[in-house]
Amino acid sequence: MVKIEDIPSMADGWKRVFESTRMVPPHSQTVRLAVESRFTQSQGFQLSLNRVTAAHLPQESSAGEQNVTYQLRATLFDINHQHFFGKTWKSSPQTMKNNKIAFNEVLYVHTSLTLPSTLVVLELVSLSPRPDGSHQALGRGFTVLELFTNRPEASAADGERRLNLHHGSPRALLHPLLKDTVDYHSILRIIEGAHLVCVLKIHPALDSVLNLLPENVLVSGDENIPGLAASPTGDALLRPQMLKTLPFTLNRLTISLQPSLEKFESQLLQLINADCQNTIQPGSEGVIRTVVIQERRLHVGVHNGWCFLEKPQVVVLEAFPPGLRGRADSTSKQSTLVKDSSTASSLPQMLGLRSSLELRLTNHQALAIVFQLEYVFSTPIGRETMLSATSISRAAFLHCLRWGIWCPFREPAEWKGEEIQLVLQGGAKPNPHGAMVYSTEVSAKAQSPAPISAPGTAQEVSEAKDMIKFWLSSSSERKASSPKPSLRTKQEDAPRQRSSPSSPSQGQKRIQPAFAPESPQGPGLSLSQLAATSRYPTISHSSSALPWQQSFPSLLHPSPLASAHQLSHVACSAVSSIAHLEMDLQRERGESPSCHDEGDQLQELPFTPVHAPVITLGMNVPSACSVSSRSSLALLYSAGFPDIVDCSGQVAEVLDPTEPLPFDPKREEADLQGNLLVFQFLAFTRIAAPGVGPDWPDNIYFTFQFYRFPPVTSQRLKLLTNDKLQHKASDPLPCVLASIHKDGTVNTGSPGLQLQFRVDDSFLRPGEKRWFLRYLALHTMHIDIWDSDSLLLIGSTAIELKYMLRQGRSAVQALHEVEVLTTDYVGEDTLLTSPDLGRRSASSPMTVHTIVRGRLHIRTGNIGCPVDPSGKRAADVMQSYSHIITPREVTSGFRGGSLSTRNILQLNARNTAPADRLQINEDRMPLFRRGIRADKIVPKEHNLNEPDDGHRKLKCMAAVHEREAREDAKAAKVTGRSTGAQLANPSETKSKAEGIASMLSQAITTQHLLYASLGSAEYMEFALKNPFNVPQTVTIDSDDPELSVITNTEEWRYFKALTRTPTPLEENMFHLEQGAPGPRVYLRPKETIHVPLKYQSFLCDHTMTLQGPSLMATARGSQVAKKNLSNIIAAKTIKVTFRAEDGKPMAICQVNVEPTPHVVDQTFRLYHPELCFLKKAIRLPVWHDPAAGNPDAWSQISVRCSDPNIICQTRMLAPGEPQDVYLKVPGSPSPQIKMFFVMVFTEKWTAAPSQIWQIYVHFLERVDVSCVTGQRSCQSVVLRGTQAVRKVKCFSSHPGETEVDPTGVFVLPPAAVQELQLKVQPWHAGTRFLYVNAVDVEQQRLVTAWLLCLNVHRPVLSKAFEVSVPIGGGRGSSRKITYTNPYTSSRTFLLRSDHPDLLQFKEDKFQIGGGESYTVGLRFAPSQSAGSVEILVYVNNLEEKTEETFCVKVSYS
Repeated sequence: MVKIEDIPSMADGWKRVFESTRMVPPHSQTVRLAVESRFTQSQGFQLSLNRVTAAHLPQESSAGEQNVTYQLRATLFDINHQHFFGKTWKSSPQTMKNNKIAFNEVLYVHTSLTLPSTLVVLELVSLSPRPDGSHQALGRGFTVLELFTNRPEASAADGERRLNLHHGSPRALLHPLLKDTVDYHSILRIIEGAHLVCVLKIHPALDSVLNLLPENVLVSGDENIPGLAASPTGDALLRPQMLKTLPFTLNRLTISLQPSLEKFESQLLQLINADCQNTIQPGSEGVIRTVVIQERRLHVGVHNGWCFLEKPQVVVLEAFPPGLRGRADSTSKQSTLVKDSSTASSLPQMLGLRSSLELRLTNHQALAIVFQLEYVFSTPIGRETMLSATSISRAAFLHCLRWGIWCPFREPAEWKGEEIQLVLQGGAKPNPHGAMVYSTEVSAKAQSPAPISAPGTAQEVSEAKDMIKFWLSSSSERKASSPKPSLRTKQEDAPRQRSSPSSPSQGQKRIQPAFAPESPQGPGLSLSQLAATSRYPTISHSSSALPWQQSFPSLLHPSPLASAHQLSHVACSAVSSIAHLEMDLQRERGESPSCHDEGDQLQELPFTPVHAPVITLGMNVPSACSVSSRSSLALLYSAGFPDIVDCSGQVAEVLDPTEPLPFDPKREEADLQGNLLVFQFLAFTRIAAPGVGPDWPDNIYFTFQFYRFPPVTSQRLKLLTNDKLQHKASDPLPCVLASIHKDGTVNTGSPGLQLQFRVDDSFLRPGEKRWFLRYLALHTMHIDIWDSDSLLLIGSTAIELKYMLRQGRSAVQALHEVEVLTTDYVGEDTLLTSPDLGRRSASSPMTVHTIVRGRLHIRTGNIGCPVDPSGKRAADVMQSYSHIITPREVTSGFRGGSLSTRNILQLNARNTAPADRLQINEDRMPLFRRGIRADKIVPKEHNLNEPDDGHRKLKCMAAVHEREAREDAKAAKVTGRSTGAQLANPSETKSKAEGIASMLSQAITTQHLLYASLGSAEYMEFALKNPFNVPQTVTIDSDDPELSVITNTEEWRYFKALTRTPTPLEENMFHLEQGAPGPRVYLRPKETIHVPLKYQSFLCDHTMTLQGPSLMATARGSQVAKKNLSNIIAAKTIKVTFRAEDGKPMAICQVNVEPTPHVVDQTFRLYHPELCFLKKAIRLPVWHDPAAGNPDAWSQISVRCSDPNIICQTRMLAPGEPQDVYLKVPGSPSPQIKMFFVMVFTEKWTAAPSQIWQIYVHFLERVDVSCVTGQRSCQSVVLRGTQAVRKVKCFSSHPGETEVDPTGVFVLPPAAVQELQLKVQPWHAGTRFLYVNAVDVEQQRLVTAWLLCLNVHRPVLSKAFEVSVPIGGGRGSSRKITYTNPYTSSRTFLLRSDHPDLLQFKEDKFQIGGGESYTVGLRFAPSQSAGSVEILVYVNNLEEKTEETFCVKVSYS
């Protein structure tokens, strides 16, 4: 047993480091500002102090000056709050030579306060020796180093600095004149000829040892930092290396408090309640406030004298019997202590931990384990203090009672294999947690009846001391004998809030291990976890009010009726995580888990969900290299496909897809011709696959989407084969594609399928051409190939679009031959007699097999087409699109006249933004949808502005005056006649008032036409002017949340740089108030500001076409993209109102959103059982571009989903770790398909998605089948009829393994129920997934789909054989085996093999009498390579039930 009496006697090394590294924390407002600015990641810096030139200092002429040395001192300073913080660093003393002092010191610091207000103050001090050996320090000037620029997002500027010294001392920075002053150099007086030369650099190498150093502390590389490896150069922080950490286990932990636990806690509660009554304010209700102990906690952490290496673990302690039982109130879950009168035991009462703790320690003498005992108290609040202690209106607060440290590596040989006893400390002593601790002097007074004259004699009254006892062992030593931890984890969020009351103490003997299993069950989720979360108000020790007198939010008052899952969700916070595995010792004695308290809440383990198998982008890329033989190419050439020719009839230039393509973007952008993109689907090459016939597929169709054109579903295509050539050729030849008419006949006149997309200036938006060319250069187009008979997915492929770039040529073409791939998921197989059968884990490993289903031959081309000058839009000649919305100046008032819609619209047209006028003139369709006739608005406005002769202008003015005179006369007559009518008809008066209000509203309305696509942010600035002569506070209100005001300065700066908007930017321009309709901004009289606006929509239409081929020929015109818009955001009109202080609108910005399709980068098709949540992980590729030069790029990856009912998220991981996108999709009935988009953003402000994924989820009816290889299993499914009569046929994805009865076409009456028999006979063991479709053969539409989940086991072998087959020869090898009929009657048997390509039987079916033998002839196919394979031979009966299974191991040698 190792007993440690006091801290100074055993932790001298740690104490020296701790006392020398005490620091002042930064200002709380600065920390809050850094968190709000998202500066949470600490960054390391290196500051080199080279030399000081000090011409003002006296030289070493006199004897007194010869012993003078100089020292530099550095401290961090917050200029905004005039607050010094951190720790003052002092250099080694140096002498001066030739007015120069060379220091050559290197400092290091890491901080997250990367704000312009963070400075480094450096002071030059002269040290003069005194007779007693000490030194007198005298300030000789100081300077200020600005670490960061005035831009919050900018890091420290690297490079050499030359800083002038100022007169005085750094205390001058605390002068009131310097508060809130930016240019403090104008106030401080500079010392002529005195300056400091230093170099400031970012030091990324410091990131690896940030846990060894606290933030905001200036240190040098030669300081003692436990846990840091020494460097031979003397600077350990230049290239820091951490010492190796080893895992240790701390268990059998108990705490004894003197004189006993019951007396200690009762005295503690008496003192706290007395304190509560003494602080009641005069006039308040004199009611008793009962304070109870709610929880006992222990903080355990590893400290190196500077800081905790990791966040301390927090565990809950329990009061162990005998003599004491724990009782939990069923309503409030608050623990109270009750003396057990039936037990009069003299054994000590103590606190214990029911589990073990895992710590990682470094072998260093100054490394310490720190313990802190903390109590959670509960007290009533408000006017409900007359209720009992189980009242629901209670709040929790924390107090630190004891603490202690122990250095395990100071004398490591003494504690190995022994129990450690450590004395706990209390009182006002410095401690690593920086908390006020309950005094031990009161504890001594409570246990001694005699008065104590001096506080120093408190420990002498009794020899008993508060002790903590535990065992520490290496985790590797106890790995074999350690019990398995249960899945109960403690997670809490508790701020470090303490005060300093008083207390008694407790007994000392250690609990024997045998007592632990008899202790009561530990608490689950306590109410203090709910009350002491991050939302809990900070309680300052300097506050005049006690914790129970402070105001607590109602959110912290837990209801006794709250369910366990509600408590767990509130208790889990992101601020701090207290995770601890607790082992249930009672489980070792065979106790059932059902005897646990029902109120115990299971806690979540630190766990990353595994959605196996993970989809990894870029792994299964189809091969684009041509593998066709010369005969295959000759077949394609002779098929008669139409040539791709340019406008002059010349054949387009052929590009080779296997060679790299040089690309000049400037040359491509300079091409003024339009582009006619051509896709020719030529042929499909079948590849033999197990489970399907050699003629599969027979008919196919394609689905894909090019650029932002609508998705394309082709018509049915027939695979034409030449039987003669196919028979002669050893390799499969391509099958030419031919379109199938609606009546089912094949179009043999024009082979192949050609689709065209016209992309010219009439299709592209202004400035979109560059994005289209970038799309062609960088993207691949995803194509799905379907079986048009069964509507099953054959596979997918992708083609590179960069070979469609013309690079100034008249036309180009390229022939692609790409593999068609599909994936198959297979789990590990299980033997039929395995004990693990039926107990498979949900996370069992799955193997993803990539299967090549065929090769697609496709030709792509791009034909340059001339552009019609007359059809060229005026907006296309605009050099740049303006992002500034400027309202038109209203120089004339309303002339009067009718309040008709026409006049209002004419007024509104005059207020349209100039940047969008050309857009409105060209695109009349949006205006017609809103009831505006373009020909009634534009001509008058343009005729007045056109240059014309004076005569015409005079005629126009005369016509206007004549019309106004007629309208004024008519208005006077109408007014005279209708005065009485207005009094009699108030509704007409109201209607006229509304018309006037509408007219005034339209007069201040500015329209802006906006083109937007899914996920992309559209930035604009509205020029808002205060027309009044008095200042105004304007409230900005948008009637649609998708159009918002950018209030963050950093985000505003980002979008201005992105759009190159030259308008000024102002810091903190907007004021946000809770409950206000929008942000507010202050305007001076007649001032004009630019209000930044952002429109961004993540929601779009998810309209799905029915699954199946198109019954008509696919449209080939470019107008398809305009007429059949789908899967895009909704068109809408949004009003942004700028209201003055009186609530009336000052200006209105009406944004007309016109949707445009978005680009799809990747397509996924997933299959899942119906009505079940799909949980899938998609692994992101490595983002090279954003990660370059930006270590935080990985933390800026975010995802959004276009469907709000789908959960889509990603977790922030360390750089270099794979990052996954997690999807959770709600299920739908079969055979519905859910389609949605996932947007991946790789920059902080999500301006535009880096990738957009289109995800299809096919929901199918799930059928679980458990079977054995080689044996047929039957399963019945039900097919329900719809409202009409249908002709249905069922298809399987693996016809060789699955049959459906009935096999042909059958009639499904309306509302009928048809039973189908699924006959499954798999040949490979493991977990398999098969698909069965019921298809309407007349309409080519899917009726129902089934997902067959097979759990296939290996059979039990009867016999095993071994055969050796020679390599080559071409004839193979023949063998014989004998089979005896075990039955007494004649039987017929079938022979089956799982490798029919390697083994063939002489007879597949034979009949023998009872007890007779039959010789089975085996024929092994030849092989050209060495190796071995195991072939299973099945002897089945006529019902395909396996009688015997033989294993033949074939060795090819």
